[in-house]
Amino acid sequence: MVFGSFGGPEVLEVIEVDDPAPGPGEVLVEVFASGISPVETAVRRGDHTDHWPVEFPSGQGREFAGVVDAVGDGVTRFHRGDEVMGYVERGAQATSLVVPEAQLIRKPISVSWEVAGSLYVAGTTALGAVDGLNLGSGDLVVVTAAAGGIGCLAAQLAHARGAEVIGVTAEVRFDFVRQFGIVPLEYGPDLADRVRAIADRPVTAFLDFLGGQAEQAVALGVPASRVFTTTDWAAVEDHGAVKLYAGDTIGLGRIAQLIADRQVRLPIADVFPLAEVADAYRQLDQRDSAGKIVIGMRLVEYPGQKVRGAKGLREQDLTIGVPTPHERLAVEEQIPPVLADGRARRHRAQAHHDRDDAGSEHRPDVA
Repeated sequence: MVFGSFGGPEVLEVIEVDDPAPGPGEVLVEVFASGISPVETAVRRGDHTDHWPVEFPSGQGREFAGVVDAVGDGVTRFHRGDEVMGYVERGAQATSLVVPEAQLIRKPISVSWEVAGSLYVAGTTALGAVDGLNLGSGDLVVVTAAAGGIGCLAAQLAHARGAEVIGVTAEVRFDFVRQFGIVPLEYGPDLADRVRAIADRPVTAFLDFLGGQAEQAVALGVPASRVFTTTDWAAVEDHGAVKLYAGDTIGLGRIAQLIADRQVRLPIADVFPLAEVADAYRQLDQRDSAGKIVIGMRLVEYPGQKVRGAKGLREQDLTIGVPTPHERLAVEEQIPPVLADGRARRHRAQAHHDRDDAGSEHRPDVA
């Protein structure tokens, strides 16, 4: 996925290139999933090129998860077939990537491909914000875009450390953010006054993941050093707000383990195929999705699927609570993967099948 000029999602195009080969210290990864973020929209539009320079044609995307296809000389931590997650500077939206070994970690088995592929930017940024503010039980934090990927993670991490969190979001998302222990507050004018109306103490930190709210933070008396933003360079230059950046593999490993241990959750709003990445960014730019939007490089159909090619509908929209007759399957094959082509899963299951008795009895269908 590349773009050859600045603009909206319409400048994106899928091109075919030769398969990359890993050099010394590099790993070739077959990508299964890659998340998207508002920073990528800002870069592609040409916002603040002094901070986000671009050379055309440019790839897009930073985060991904997939399976190791090959390793270069000197690589010792990974081998062909390993399930990994990580990041690149730009260009993660591709079917295959060459990645420095140091920018990869092993994917925890209990973390889904969708979450693993979309965790780096949101997860390490949220972790960096909460760590940087040293939040605790004495803090009251306002988080804008609280239903988005970074926002809901930062809010959960802050809440877990004892801070009280007010999450600014659309009214339709109030129940969504409440499930994380967040007090919801609707977007609109006079945000500072409305925060004061529901707060029982002064606001000690302001995480503006929407952008454009630095003046409201100032009105609430929050010191500039405790106003954090991801895309609002004007807030940094005019008000002294702190610009947040994604972290490293240490941070990625920490947040991945929290996800694996179910201490925090990263909801997935939607999954788009690579060919529809422009539509994925159009949805992202509306800023009303709950959680992360993900690009799946190999979306596959599976037995029992009820929705095929119906745009705007998800599987669960039509089948939730509806029993589906199917053949009883071995544990390793219960749910064929939505992402990728299943090679890794089949490889792991092969050892089990090789031990099975070829004459095992057929088991009846179940609902």
